[in-house]
Amino acid sequence: MDSQNALDAFAALSQSTRLDVFRLLIKAGETGMSAGEVGDTLGVRQNTMSANLSILARSGLIRSVRQGRSIRYFADMDGVRGLLAFLMEDCCAGRPELCQPVIDLIACPQT
Repeated sequence: MDSQNALDAFAALSQSTRLDVFRLLIKAGETGMSAGEVGDTLGVRQNTMSANLSILARSGLIRSVRQGRSIRYFADMDGVRGLLAFLMEDCCAGRPELCQPVIDLIACPQT
């Protein structure tokens, strides 16, 4: 990820509804959610939700998959990893143990 991609991602997340959508899709995991489900959960109208989903998709933070007549939205974990890697690229001045607490905090627990 380069600086412009990171700026696009941060710009997408800088609006409260889009941040809520992104966090909701992270929680939904592999199941994803339809636009209607996201809108109903967050209390956002369909046309507003559509615009917000488009901005998040262009930023590389979410992706969509058509399933028949419906579209499901998912957090794009490659985009998320890219953004996190960009942020931590020069972390710790060669001392990776300093970054380990952050890595532990964001890692999914193993089951």
